[in-house]
Amino acid sequence: MQQEVLVLPDEGDDVRVIACVGEFDQDTLGPFRQAGNPAVADPAVRRIVLDVSRLTFADSSMLNEMLRLLRSGRLVLAGPIPPSLQRVFELTGAGSLFPTAVSVEAACTL
Repeated sequence: MQQEVLVLPDEGDDVRVIACVGEFDQDTLGPFRQAGNPAVADPAVRRIVLDVSRLTFADSSMLNEMLRLLRSGRLVLAGPIPPSLQRVFELTGAGSLFPTAVSVEAACTL
């Protein structure tokens, strides 16, 4: 499975943007977790924007990691939400838990 996690330069001092590209499951989740941990631990980060628009596959382990970031109270998803993630949301009913914006730019302003 191919995947890439990009941590973009902080927007101002308080918004961390993490972009996930490709396929994410329990075997490939490490880079995403490694990008999320510092964002959750940094009290100066007011908002964590997760760009999911280029996900091609996500399973329940990806959802679990997203829920961990959500518990920080600072996560916003930037879409559009891809079909594979939308399917996970439909199967679990978790989609309504996540604040979602149509783009990274819109998510940064929430």
